[in-house]
Amino acid sequence: MLVNNAFHVTYCTNIHPGADWKQTFQSLKDNLPEIKKNVANKVAFGLGLRLSNKASEELNNAGNLAVFKSWLADNNLYVFTMNGFPYGNFHDEPVKDLVHAPDWTTSERIQYTQRLFEQLEALLPENMSGGISTSPISYKHWFKSDDSKKAAFTQGAISLIKIVKQLSEIEERSGKYLHLDIEPEPDGLIENSDEFIQFFENYLIPLGVDILKNDLDFTLTEAKNLIKRYITICYDICHFSLAYEEPEDTFKKLKASGITVGKIQVSAALKIIFEEENKEDIWRALSVFNEPTYLHQVTQKVGDDVKTYNDLPIVLAKKKDFKELRAHFHVPIFLEQFGLLHSTQDHILKVISILKKDTISEHLEIETYTWDVLPKSLKKDLSESIIREIDWLNQRLRSHE
Repeated sequence: MLVNNAFHVTYCTNIHPGADWKQTFQSLKDNLPEIKKNVANKVAFGLGLRLSNKASEELNNAGNLAVFKSWLADNNLYVFTMNGFPYGNFHDEPVKDLVHAPDWTTSERIQYTQRLFEQLEALLPENMSGGISTSPISYKHWFKSDDSKKAAFTQGAISLIKIVKQLSEIEERSGKYLHLDIEPEPDGLIENSDEFIQFFENYLIPLGVDILKNDLDFTLTEAKNLIKRYITICYDICHFSLAYEEPEDTFKKLKASGITVGKIQVSAALKIIFEEENKEDIWRALSVFNEPTYLHQVTQKVGDDVKTYNDLPIVLAKKKDFKELRAHFHVPIFLEQFGLLHSTQDHILKVISILKKDTISEHLEIETYTWDVLPKSLKKDLSESIIREIDWLNQRLRSHE
């Protein structure tokens, strides 16, 4: 759905079950018609498609891709962005740190992403750009030494250059511009904008330039431009609020480094502000969000630094004398407060304000994937909740405030 003639607005379908293609397609057929009817009844509606590796493999079998394309056309739907971060199943079983596996040091991650891009090329309408978000190279706690982290960054950069080559070939062949959007998050090998820029400058550019010059006979400038064209950042608002980064500062920093924002994921984190008179009540309210499926990293601002606790149970066990914490739990974007707890909705509003002056990215994807594991008081009908989120975002994008 094109909003203000500038933004393709959608939600990420990782909220729907999708272990294989049959389940993924059935989830889309069960949910999309009702959602589209309510938010984009008379216009085309874009999807933020999430495919597991198995679903992606099966989409290539037995004419499934042609059937899917026909269904999209019949329902006035299109695909412009995909979530290529979770590789395996994302529902009904513990995911935790395995959401990063296989990581960018492996051939499995490369092959999965290459296949997704082939499918996005086939699905993307003409005269439209497309992108796929992906993991921040790997999970930080899998590496016990600086040398092992450096090795992961090195291999990750080499892997990403394979994607650069693929996307260059796709654009030359079809004229379609596709980009890979790396998504920083707490405890990823890349957590924030500074680490993203450092990875670009210390690993991706120098290693990538050498490979592209040798393999494709590019000049230094051509190679740099190619890397910066096809490797972009996915700005997940929840994740950057957990890093205590102000949107305006981050966007200025990325622009100065020549890094493009491929996609903005519109999401909110939990914000916990402790007040002396009801601290125990606040801790009890926070404990309701402790669930076993996803990692819920918790961050604390300590001076100019950010301290990360790698899952919510660690903080709940400590119950230290905190003033403010932020928790990696994607909560509904239309709510500013959850009883005694708050959200980082203010970061979303700041991003929207910036977007009204500068189209940082044309791809906006709501990513509240935790509906199934939210506390009972926040659980509503899934389609109704998605519609409410899309309406909330569209209204604020269209307002003149």
